[in-house]
Amino acid sequence: MTAITIGYAGCSTDKQDLAAQKAALEKLGVRPERIYTDHGLTGTNRDRPGLDQALAAARVGDTLVVPKLDRLARSVPDARAIADALIARGVKLALGASVYDPAVPMGKMFFNILATFAEFEADLIRLRTREGMAIARAKGKLRGKSPKLSDKQQNELRRMHNTGDYSISDLAEVFSVSRPTVYRTLGRPRSVA
Repeated sequence: MTAITIGYAGCSTDKQDLAAQKAALEKLGVRPERIYTDHGLTGTNRDRPGLDQALAAARVGDTLVVPKLDRLARSVPDARAIADALIARGVKLALGASVYDPAVPMGKMFFNILATFAEFEADLIRLRTREGMAIARAKGKLRGKSPKLSDKQQNELRRMHNTGDYSISDLAEVFSVSRPTVYRTLGRPRSVA
């Protein structure tokens, strides 16, 4: 059986493009039909169907290639778990052009250092995002989502609910909203219309 290279590319938002990662994987010798992807799923979310497919496709002697470690995992425990699973199955891991063998001490150390930096980078991004949101909120530029129903619709929903003739499900259907939206509306103070 011939060993193959399998690629994995992922990005955390729908605004990001996978083209550069796919091109990098192809340049590293991965055939386009062997590239598995996840789009719009964060690296901290371990439930990634594209990654699961890539891991399932890898057999003994194959190599899983990712452009950078932070595309594979953004926490040290997750990176370790994936690496351990690959080692147990006899699959090599390539980060860019470098193949790492986390089964040997030097490879394990280097892999853990890379995973630590990937996790640190993800933590910094989250910190900067929270800081930016706090500044925007303080300036009044970040107000959260607008209610799905207008003030008039909210008042009518409350009036209908107070009659006792309509269940929460009935109100959700009449106003074309979800049940949680009905509950949120009933929990808000009444607006003057």
